[in-house]
Amino acid sequence: MEEALIIFALLVLFAFLGLGAYVTVKVVGAAKRGVDRTITQARRTVEDTTLRAKSFGQVGVSGALAQLRLDLRTSMRSTQQALYQGVQADASLRESIGLFERLSAHGYELDDELKRLEQEPDRQRIAAGLPDLRERTAKITKAADSLRWAARDRARRFAEDELSVLSDQIEMESGALRDWSPEAVDELAAAAAAWDAQQAGPARDRAPHGSAQAPAAGGRGAGSRGADGRGAGADQAALNQAPPAASYPWQKTRRPESTT
Repeated sequence: MEEALIIFALLVLFAFLGLGAYVTVKVVGAAKRGVDRTITQARRTVEDTTLRAKSFGQVGVSGALAQLRLDLRTSMRSTQQALYQGVQADASLRESIGLFERLSAHGYELDDELKRLEQEPDRQRIAAGLPDLRERTAKITKAADSLRWAARDRARRFAEDELSVLSDQIEMESGALRDWSPEAVDELAAAAAAWDAQQAGPARDRAPHGSAQAPAAGGRGAGSRGADGRGAGADQAALNQAPPAASYPWQKTRRPESTT
């Protein structure tokens, strides 16, 4: 018995230790993901600020490369945000997200290439390749913008349709609440008057019969009292006789008195 208790206690201990380790790993993983996400956002903000400063503060090849990267990153990020927010309300955007992920692969590749060219010392060669880089950037940003605006137009169209249906329903309900036209009021008044007349008719029919029967009954009552006064008095006396005493089973029977 003691060995079974010890084994059970060890199993419970190991179970709690395993649960604690699992919870610890989950918490550490969530914290790590949060830190990584914060670091990524901070790095992205710093890079965007740097690119914006280069595009405005530098001229020539460096400024052109910075502007291309900034345009590419802004377009891709805006499209990603629009699609991933819209898919929560419209599941048909999943196919659009798949296309955007394929487009993102080309966008990451171009961004890495532009980033490497920023460190390239041969500016003349980079300047010769700028038209091709601009064309590739324009194709990717145009495709991303097309997806983004299509998703927004679809969401706006759905919202407009829903608003139109809701407005029609509200107009119908408002019309029903304002239905106090004179015709409806006159019909209600006529129905109420007919109901009152119908209820008052039987009352008038019952009133004469009741009044005629009451005097007749009074006359007959007076004649009978005048003719049979003594009989009524005798009947009243008979009715007022004292009731016999009640007998109970526990009372003793009264014995007759002796004459002797």
